[in-house]
Amino acid sequence: MEDGLQQLLKPGEHAVGNWISIGHPTVAEICARGFDFVIVDTEHTAMELESLGNVLRAVDALDEDVEPLVRVPRNDRARIKRVLDLGAAGLMIPMIETAEQAERAVEAMRYPPEGVRGAAPARASDYGRTFDEYFERANEELTTIVQIETKRGVEDAEEIVSVDGVDAVIVGHGDLSASMDVFGEWKHERFRAALQSVLEAAHDAGTPVGMLATDPEGIRRRVDAGVDFVIVGADMFYLADGSEAARSEFEKLTGSADSS
Repeated sequence: MEDGLQQLLKPGEHAVGNWISIGHPTVAEICARGFDFVIVDTEHTAMELESLGNVLRAVDALDEDVEPLVRVPRNDRARIKRVLDLGAAGLMIPMIETAEQAERAVEAMRYPPEGVRGAAPARASDYGRTFDEYFERANEELTTIVQIETKRGVEDAEEIVSVDGVDAVIVGHGDLSASMDVFGEWKHERFRAALQSVLEAAHDAGTPVGMLATDPEGIRRRVDAGVDFVIVGADMFYLADGSEAARSEFEKLTGSADSS
């Protein structure tokens, strides 16, 4: 375990990540290569802890430094503990709307006396072989990313990013736009103003901001907005886009699309 991820996510470093939602180690092995980090999503997927453990093993087995982050389903102390014990380098905690919620997330990430994480040997400490060292270093080196994705979260962004132990923020653009009644309207003034508000609050506090993008236009939009790190795609979209492109090319060459 190293603190390299926190260094990568600093404002201006422009770390690049990939999104993993398919709970199979082969997918993780393919999609993690060449990236600074991956985020394994367990909020909107069917992935359970056993599958997650295998995905993390696949990322760790690569012959390069790729930091595995996990998005947990909710700000839940027990779930956070179990995922950290599997060996994640950090967590992304969704739907953070207040400083108090951010404080609870940080406490769940940390061992006493700074937090409330239960202490026990697990994969993160090589099944207890390095537990003393892991216990000493985990509070400082694990990365805590909170997700701001509601109107209330935007309003409280300044207080959220001021919480000690919040290492980065990810703006959940889909839920945020829905919260503001402009779902998917990325150029709408309300959405753009909300994003700018989070960016200003976070950067004033020295906290990096990240976002997900799923196509080249989205990547450009995030970079132009001043986002510090970007998750530049997702496994399910690669599969869907590749399948559609292959079928479309065949139908175009054979004319089968017109005859169906």
